[in-house]
Amino acid sequence: MIYGIAAIGAGIAALGAGIGIGQIGGKAMEAIARQPEAVGDIRTNMLIVAALVEGAALFAIVVALLQAAPAA
Repeated sequence: MIYGIAAIGAGIAALGAGIGIGQIGGKAMEAIARQPEAVGDIRTNMLIVAALVEGAALFAIVVALLQAAPAA
């Protein structure tokens, strides 16, 4: 039973990260369309923030799965 709950928690973390990275990409494209000369800075900041979101999601997935691990 607890494995199913951990899987749901890991899925929610992955879903949240996917939504967040999608919004980051969309807003970056809007910013590039508004100010094309700043494409380098916008792209760099977008990649840094996407990596941070991905790291937080990975941490959340690991924590969710560790909650289901049997105590040794």
